Amino acid sequence: MRRSAPFDEIEQFFERMSRNFEQMGVSPTSWNTIDIDIADYDTEYVVMADVPGFDREHIDLRLDDDMLTIRATRDHTDESEGHSETGLYLQRERHAETLNRRIRLPEPIDAETTTANYTNGVLTVTIPKLAVEEDEDSGHRIDIS
Repeated sequence: MRRSAPFDEIEQFFERMSRNFEQMGVSPTSWNTIDIDIADYDTEYVVMADVPGFDREHIDLRLDDDMLTIRATRDHTDESEGHSETGLYLQRERHAETLNRRIRLPEPIDAETTTANYTNGVLTVTIPKLAVEEDEDSGHRIDIS
C-alpha cells in the first residue's frame, strides 16, 4: 500500500476545483485579490502588487497605522444587449471588478514619506520604517544567577 504525503489529497482537491471553475469560465486566481511580494530592507519595506489592466486613477492606496490597503476598481460600461459602438460582441469576458488586499506591516512605519509608483501593471509602494532609537535604559534588566 502506497502512503501519500499529508497534503497530497488537499492538492488534488484544489486541482479538481480549479478544473471545475475553468470549465465554468471562472479563473480561481481572479477572486478579488491582488498578488503581492513584500521585501524587508534595513530601513524600509517595498510592496510590489500586480494590478494589470487598471488605470492609475482607479487604484486607491491607504496606510492606516500598520495596515496597507490596496483597492483597484475597474468599471466596464454596459452597452445595450451585446452591442458595442461599432458592432455586435461575439464574446465578452471583460467585466467590472474590484480587487482588494490588506497587508499588516510588522514594524512601525513612516506614512508621511511613503511613496508609490505604478508602471506596466505593477504597483510598487516604498514604506520607510520608523527609526527606533536604541536606549540602553529601556526595558527590564534581568540578573543572571
